[in-house]
Amino acid sequence: MHPALWISKTGLDAQQTNIAVVSNNVANASTVGFKKSRAVFEDLLYQTVNQAGGISAQNSELPNGLALGAGTKVVATQKMFSQGNMLTTNNSLDVMIDGAGFFEVEMPDGSISYTRNGQFSLDSEGQIVTPGSGYIIQPGITIPENTQTISVSAEGEVSVKLPGQAENQIVGQFTLVDFVNPSGLEPMGQNLFAETGASGAPIQGIASLDGMGAIRQGALETSNVNVTEELVNLIEAQRVYEMNSKVISSVDQMLSYVNQTL
Repeated sequence: MHPALWISKTGLDAQQTNIAVVSNNVANASTVGFKKSRAVFEDLLYQTVNQAGGISAQNSELPNGLALGAGTKVVATQKMFSQGNMLTTNNSLDVMIDGAGFFEVEMPDGSISYTRNGQFSLDSEGQIVTPGSGYIIQPGITIPENTQTISVSAEGEVSVKLPGQAENQIVGQFTLVDFVNPSGLEPMGQNLFAETGASGAPIQGIASLDGMGAIRQGALETSNVNVTEELVNLIEAQRVYEMNSKVISSVDQMLSYVNQTL
């Protein structure tokens, strides 16, 4: 079997994965707090016919070797944690992280997940929760029933205005966590990430301090997907896929010619 057939086959597989990554980015272009991914490629093992530096004659060495590649593969999908744009909503429960950091979310099994999506809601008990699944933000913050207004400072301090009181009452504090390697976090869906051995342990801090980003109330962080860039990536992946298909077609014609002629 001609090796170019298998080499091009690996190219087709790799570009199929690449297109899947790009399509997921485009699909989440409107998802609050979404972080785009990129496919990481790696060439496969080489068949060494002649080793560079080998002896070619007396007192002479080969300046270049002869190594035949075996193709490519996708070895990782890397999350890009660049800052998304600010979307002003004027909703008191919409908060964004302007800089580094994640909100902590308590899962039903008691474990902690992390999110950049600050599009929060209140449950029946007045606790601040995620909008889609109702998971409680940690540390828990409960808004009194007769609250008139909610204020969140840049440091994450949550205070409320109650009837008959001149000053706001502090009811909680948003704390942020960060990781040595955020790209090592495991995406779980629902705008949530889980800690892994690659991400390192969570480092807690106060917003605007300890290297954490500031909290902005009444705003959300949009997806960091650049649709134009993703469309260019899609076109590039499509062209590479077509070229690998063309190689397979050309090799097939060569083998057919040999088979029919000889």
